[in-house]
Amino acid sequence: MTRKPVSAGKSSFDLIDFTVFVNALDLSGPIVLLDMACGAGSYAIEIARQLRESGRVVALDLWEAGIDKLRLRAGSLGLDNIEAAVCDVSRKMPLDDGSVDICLMATVLHDLVEDGTDRETLEEMVRVLKPAGRLAVVEFKKMPGPPGPPEKVRLSAEELNGLLEPFGFVSRNTVALGTATYLSIFQRGQGQQPHLRP
Repeated sequence: MTRKPVSAGKSSFDLIDFTVFVNALDLSGPIVLLDMACGAGSYAIEIARQLRESGRVVALDLWEAGIDKLRLRAGSLGLDNIEAAVCDVSRKMPLDDGSVDICLMATVLHDLVEDGTDRETLEEMVRVLKPAGRLAVVEFKKMPGPPGPPEKVRLSAEELNGLLEPFGFVSRNTVALGTATYLSIFQRGQGQQPHLRP
C-alpha cells in the first residue's frame, strides 16, 4: 500500500494558460517527457495529446488512485503514448539513466522542499535526464492568498535558480502562465556535473 501524498487530488492545470505553457515548453521532435508527481495526470494527458506519435509521456506518482484515474482517462481517449506507474519520485524511478528529454514538475517542487525530499528527488531526476535535457517547473507565484499553498512555502523564480544551480541547471526562460502561476525552463549544462554539498 502506498501513502497518499499531501497534495493528492490537487492540480494547478486549470490555473494555467496551456497555449503559453506548451509554446514555452517546445515539444518539437521525438521526445520522452517525464511528468514527476503527476497526480491524476491532467498535464500528462494534454501533453500526450500534443505529442501523439512524436513522443511519449511517462507519468509517475505515489498516489495510486491518481495513477488509476490517469490510466482510465488515457485509455478512454485512445492515448497509447502514456506510461503511468505508481512510484515515489524521491527514490529510484523505473527509468534508465539519460532516457528523458524533458522533466516536468508541476506545482510539486515546493512540496518536496517543504517535506525535505527535494535533494533526493532532484538527484534522481538528474540521473534519468539526458545530458542536455530540460527541466520545466510550474510553480505558484510568490504572493499571498489563494489559490495555492501559503506564501512562505511558494518558490520564486530566483529561489528556483538557487535550488537548481547546484544540480547543473541553467535557467533558460520564465513565463507567466496566468495570474497565479509561472513556468521556468532549465537546461542541464552540457558537460557540467552537479556540485552538490555533502
